[in-house]
Amino acid sequence: MTIASVITPSPLSELRTFVENQSGQNILECYQCGKCSAGCPTAYAMDLTPRQLMRGIQLGLKDEVLGSTTIWLCLSCQTCSARCPRQIDIARVLETLRQLAIAEKRNPTEKDVLLFHRIFLGLIQRYGRAHELSLGVLYNLRSRHLLANAALLLKMLTKGKLSILPPKVKGAAEVKRLFAKVRALEK
Repeated sequence: MTIASVITPSPLSELRTFVENQSGQNILECYQCGKCSAGCPTAYAMDLTPRQLMRGIQLGLKDEVLGSTTIWLCLSCQTCSARCPRQIDIARVLETLRQLAIAEKRNPTEKDVLLFHRIFLGLIQRYGRAHELSLGVLYNLRSRHLLANAALLLKMLTKGKLSILPPKVKGAAEVKRLFAKVRALEK
């Protein structure tokens, strides 16, 4: 393998083609400016920054991309997408990679992150948005960390930082319909 083949995006990358088809994003549009990584609030904890992940997709480095912590640590906050001068929805690309990793039964490198991901999406499906108290309680129960952050929970409840009841969200029924459409497509 020559150095040129390592640093030049492959127009025939199966990974890139799959990600583009599933996410609707043109990965080769990314010219590696780094604005996505500079704005990412969790980039400090990732093994590959969003910029590096995009480059990995361009190069067809499937094992490195799907084995990275980045796809699991992404908060889906859309900061990377908002900052992209090429208007690539990087958060959508990362979600596509998470779904591919799940489909290929690749274990996340971060302990219990897939459990957290599933609980989080389940709450979005059920309520139309996240409910932090439910998320914390369900995660602690299912991960068997029963008393993790119990003192913090009490402080947050007394200061009104957590809502006891799930929010009433306008459009929650539409969110449920979206989840049902996705589930039907997966079959």
